[in-house]
Amino acid sequence: MEKRLKIYVYEEGDPPVFHYGPCKHTYAIEGFFIQTMEISRFRTSNPKEAHIFFLPFSVTMLTQVIYVAESHDWSLMKKTASDYVNVIAQKHPYWNRTLGADHFMLACHDWGPEISFAIPYLHQNAIRALCNANTSERFDAIRDVSIPEILLPAGTIDGMLGGPSPSKRPILVFYAGGVHGPIRPILLEHWENKDPDVQIYKYLPKNISYYGMVRKSRYCICPSGYEVASPRMVEGLYMGCVPVLIKDDYVIPFSDVLNWKTFSVIIPVKDIPNLKKILLSIPQRQYIKMQRRGIQMRKHFVVNSPPKRYDVFHMILHSIWLRRLNIRLRDVHAEE
Repeated sequence: MEKRLKIYVYEEGDPPVFHYGPCKHTYAIEGFFIQTMEISRFRTSNPKEAHIFFLPFSVTMLTQVIYVAESHDWSLMKKTASDYVNVIAQKHPYWNRTLGADHFMLACHDWGPEISFAIPYLHQNAIRALCNANTSERFDAIRDVSIPEILLPAGTIDGMLGGPSPSKRPILVFYAGGVHGPIRPILLEHWENKDPDVQIYKYLPKNISYYGMVRKSRYCICPSGYEVASPRMVEGLYMGCVPVLIKDDYVIPFSDVLNWKTFSVIIPVKDIPNLKKILLSIPQRQYIKMQRRGIQMRKHFVVNSPPKRYDVFHMILHSIWLRRLNIRLRDVHAEE
C-alpha cells in the first residue's frame, strides 16, 4: 500500500463543511483525517493515476453549520451532501464511470450513515469509513470501514498515553457515563453502587478524575450508547486499561488485521449480570498478556501530526485499501 496507493481528493467545496473538520471533539478523527488527507503523501493531483477518490465533506460540520438546532429536520444536510456529489458527478467522469465504487467518504458523527443514505450510490456502492459501524443500520463489513472514535480534548494526544503497571491498578473494572441507549441502564441497574471492585458511575463526582480512574483500573467498560461507537475503547488502550466491549451489532475497527480477543474482553449484553464473575475468571497471567498486548496495539490508534507508519491514519487508509482491492471495477458506460 505504501508504495502504490494514490488518492485523489476532490477540490470542490469550501471550508468549513468541506476540506475541514473538528480536531478538538469526540469526532476529532473526522477533522484530523480530512485535513491530513489534504497534505498526505498518498494524495495525487492526477486523477488518472488514482486508485480511489475521496469526498472531503464533514458530517460533523454539516450538523454545526447547516443543521438548525432542535429542528429535527435533516433535509438541508442531506441536500448539501447530495448536491456536492452531483457537482462532482457533473464536473468529473470518475463518479459516473463506476457509480461511486472507487470513492469513499469518512464520517465519525453518529449521523454519518443517515447522511449517506441521501445519496443512493454512496451507500450502495462507495466505501463508507464510519465510527458508527452498526450492522443493524446497514453497515456492510465487506465494503465499509469501521474507524475508531477518538476524543482529543486538547486536539493532540499529549498527556493521554501511558499508565501504571498492572500491579498498581487496584480497581477491577470502571465505567462512568450518561444513561444513553438500551445497554447502559442495564449496566447501572446491576452494578451502580453495588460492589467496591466494580466502580460504575452515572456521573463521576467532581473531585474524581475520569482519566485518573481509567489509569487505576484493570478493565474499562465500553458500552454502546445511542450508537455503537465510543471513545472509551481507545482511551482504555491509550492508558493501559483493558477494554471490555459490551455492544450489539458492532464491527470493531481494524478487525481485518487485529485480533481484538487478544487485548480486549467482549461480553454479550445478556451477560452484564455476570460481569464481575467473568472478569475474575480471567487468570492473572492472561490479564497481564492482554494488558501488554493492548499497549503494543496502541500505536495503531495514536493520532500523529504528521502521521507515522502504522498509526491510526495509516490503519484507516489500509482498511480502505483492502476494500478497494476487493472491488472489481467496471465502467458502466462502456458496457452500455
